[in-house]
Amino acid sequence: MTRLLRAGVVGLGRMGRHHVRVLGQMDDVELVGVVDPSQEARRAVAGTELLTTVRELVDRRIDLCVVASPTVTHSEIGLQLAEAGVATLIEKPLAHDSKAAQTIVETFERNGVLGCVGHIERFNPALQAMRRRLDAGELGSIYQVVTRRQGPFPDRVVDSGVVMDLATHDIDLTAWVTRSSYRSISARTAHRSGRPHEDLVSVVAELSSGIIVTHLVNWLSPMKERVTVVTGERGCFVADTVTADLTYYENGTEPVEWDRMASFRGVSEGDMTRYAIPKREPLLNELTHFVAAARGEPSDAVTLREGLTTVRVAEIVRESASSGQTVQVQA
Repeated sequence: MTRLLRAGVVGLGRMGRHHVRVLGQMDDVELVGVVDPSQEARRAVAGTELLTTVRELVDRRIDLCVVASPTVTHSEIGLQLAEAGVATLIEKPLAHDSKAAQTIVETFERNGVLGCVGHIERFNPALQAMRRRLDAGELGSIYQVVTRRQGPFPDRVVDSGVVMDLATHDIDLTAWVTRSSYRSISARTAHRSGRPHEDLVSVVAELSSGIIVTHLVNWLSPMKERVTVVTGERGCFVADTVTADLTYYENGTEPVEWDRMASFRGVSEGDMTRYAIPKREPLLNELTHFVAAARGEPSDAVTLREGLTTVRVAEIVRESASSGQTVQVQA
C-alpha cells in the first residue's frame, strides 16, 4: 500500500486555496496544515489546521509543501523548507529577482532536497497535446510563436507587474513547447493604471533555434485571453488554455478559383481540425507530477533551474524595456 505523504501549503490567496482544494482530493496525500497569518483564511481551510509560521508546519513532520505566498516571500520561506529537508513546490515566478532565485536553487541543491516550480501552463492539456504534435513533426519546421495573455487587473497582485506575474507563463511555455532557449529580446512596457509596476508589455524575441517569438501581455483588457499560436511550414496550431482547446489550421492544397473569396480568405487556407483531447485539470496534473517526484518516481515537474532561467529572461525583458535596446541573452 502506498504511504500517504504529509503535505502543507504556505499562503492562502487565490492560488493557495486551489492547492488546498486539489491536495485535499488526492488519495496519496494527507494535507496536515496550512500557513497564513490572515484570520480570513480560516474560512477557506475548514477541517485543516491553520498555522501562523513555517516552523509550526515543519514540526508537523511534513514530506512536501507548496509555497503560494507573495513572490517577495518565496526566498525566505523556500530556504526554511530546504534546510528542513522538505520537498517543495514554489509557485511561479520562483523569486522576485534572479539573485534570490539563484540562492533558492543553490540551497535546495546543497541540501539534496527536491525543489520544483509551479509553471502550471506546462500542464494544460492543450499545450501538452501541442508539444507532443510538435515533437512528432506535424508542423514541419517551426517559424513563429505568438502568445496573447490579457485580461482585467487581478486584485490578488500586490508586489509585481505583468512581466513577472504574467509574462513568465509565456516565457516558460514557449521555451518548453519549442525545446529552445531565448537568444535575444526586445521589449516595451507601459504604465496605464497608476500603479508603480508595468501593466502592459510587448515582446519580440528570437530563440536559439531561429524561431521568432511575440508576447503580448496586459491586465488592462476587459476580456480574458490566453492563446498560444505556433506557425510552421505545414500550418499552425492554436492552443487556448482557458478552454484547453487545441486547433490545427492546415495549409491548403486546393486552389481557390473564386477571386473575391481568395482575396478575403487567402489562397492557402486548408482544413481546420479541433482535436478531442482529455481535459484533466492542469493543477491536478501539476501536483500529481510533484508528488511523484517527491516519491522519487519519474516526473515532468518543472525544476528550480528551469524556474531560474525564466526569471532571468523576465529580467532581460524589463532591461530591454528600460533601455529601449535589444538585449542578447547570455547562455
